[in-house]
Amino acid sequence: MRIYDRYSDDKLEELGLSGKLPKHVGIIMDGNGRWAKSRLMPRPVGHRAGMEALHEIVREAHCLGLEALTVYAFSTENWQRPVQEVNALFGLLTEYFAKEIDELDANGVRIIALGDLGPFPEKVKACMTDAIERTASNKGLRFCIAINYGSRAEITRAVRLIARSRIEPEMINEDLISRSLYTGELPELDLIIRTAGEQRLSNFLLWQAAYSEFVFTPVLWPDFTPEEFRKCLIEFMKRTRRFGKVVE
Repeated sequence: MRIYDRYSDDKLEELGLSGKLPKHVGIIMDGNGRWAKSRLMPRPVGHRAGMEALHEIVREAHCLGLEALTVYAFSTENWQRPVQEVNALFGLLTEYFAKEIDELDANGVRIIALGDLGPFPEKVKACMTDAIERTASNKGLRFCIAINYGSRAEITRAVRLIARSRIEPEMINEDLISRSLYTGELPELDLIIRTAGEQRLSNFLLWQAAYSEFVFTPVLWPDFTPEEFRKCLIEFMKRTRRFGKVVE
């Protein structure tokens, strides 16, 4: 277990990251299967390599001082994949937390699940619940795992919660809907990164992405290093964000 210090201002300047970093970054981790296929290996080997990449990126997000990192780990559509692959993903998830939870907790990282944990096997639910409860009071990076997550399902769930509250229609506004989403307590989503060259959202944080910046990289997720992560952040920092306004 290691404790990772935040980068100093001098270190950020050295890395080309002095300026306004995003507060909340979302990552669509794509390319595990293609990475494995290119090496004539089964897909679960690619998922394991992707898990190792995730370890490095969470650590880097912590060192950079980001407020929140959300990764797309398992979508509501992923249940349609072969049973063997789904079970392998579940095994890797439980293994990840068994190996990482002490380090994450010691570094003040808070684990948050975005999605419905109900359908998962008890072992998976137990490891997720333990990680969430153990880190609930941590004040550092909020590491959000979108698992059994789909944005349309999330918005539907939020609408149902609001309907059950029997609030007057005139009282429903964007702020209320935002607070009713899984991400209600998180900062606004500044940046979405998708690896492996695909350029679509795939039902990921649709509401939250209204004014997010996008960076698409051809790098497959298992090859997505902290250096590649920093390149994406530098690209974000070069942009002028208008939020629908005219900027002179």
